[in-house]
Amino acid sequence: MFFRNLTLFRFPKSSSKSLNELEDLLGEHRLRPCGPIELATRGFVSPYGRDSDELTHRSGKYSLVAIGGEDKLLPSSVIAEALAQKVAEITDKEARRIGARERKRLKEEVMTELLPRAFVRPSRLLAYLDADAGWLLVDTASRKAAEEAVSQIREALGRFPATPMAPSDSPRTLMTDWLVSGKLPAGLSLGDECELRDPAEAGAVVRCRRQDLESDEVREHLKSGKQVFQLGLELDERMAFVLGEDLTIRKFRFLDIVLDEIGDDAGESAREELDARFALMTLETRRLLEKLDEWFGLPRPDERE
Repeated sequence: MFFRNLTLFRFPKSSSKSLNELEDLLGEHRLRPCGPIELATRGFVSPYGRDSDELTHRSGKYSLVAIGGEDKLLPSSVIAEALAQKVAEITDKEARRIGARERKRLKEEVMTELLPRAFVRPSRLLAYLDADAGWLLVDTASRKAAEEAVSQIREALGRFPATPMAPSDSPRTLMTDWLVSGKLPAGLSLGDECELRDPAEAGAVVRCRRQDLESDEVREHLKSGKQVFQLGLELDERMAFVLGEDLTIRKFRFLDIVLDEIGDDAGESAREELDARFALMTLETRRLLEKLDEWFGLPRPDERE
């Protein structure tokens, strides 16, 4: 269950108290099936899977939650075809033109007729909260999906002022300097991919994969004024990731030295394996979060006051 992407939020100390009641609070916001004429529903599901009613997994100060979803699949082409048939029937029968307002009403009728028969696509998005340090990590690189997850947690807790990253130092500037100078913070090394952009509007974009980032080719792009928007990195030879200029982390993975530590401790049952992997992930990710705070300045919201 290791996260593959990390969208980061921070929340104040005052919000940590409500996390002690997280299981009960989430219980009132479980995922329910889509109704006959609903397009989508969202709610919490068990991180242990379908066979469990528990909505949180706890490991010390860390709480793992899963936001479930159901979305009706109703392709626009199907709607358009059904609408065209309905319009044709009216036109042939009544020999009159269908106006824009009536067409809109007919489209709503078509959707109401089709929705009960539409397929339902389930989804699940994992997130975890660090009550001690005030981090919320959502396993997605999509800002929209991450914000929706925050909204679901906020609705359950009543109040949850989690905020996106607002670094004191520009990640784009710092990452560009790392790549230009070759001088990275201790324990940090370059990966093999990056995205360089001309900061001017509609400027050129260069994406490198499986590339030596210290090569002359990359340096020429930097000399022409391009800046780093995404940069592949490794930390302490324990984890690899691609860091974006908005501090979204993509392609997050642990290296062999970390995976070997889990060894036979994962346990025999799925629950024991989840517990072992979650404990390892939070421990290692905490190392990364502390470094991000050190490099870019990411104080908790209430620490700015």
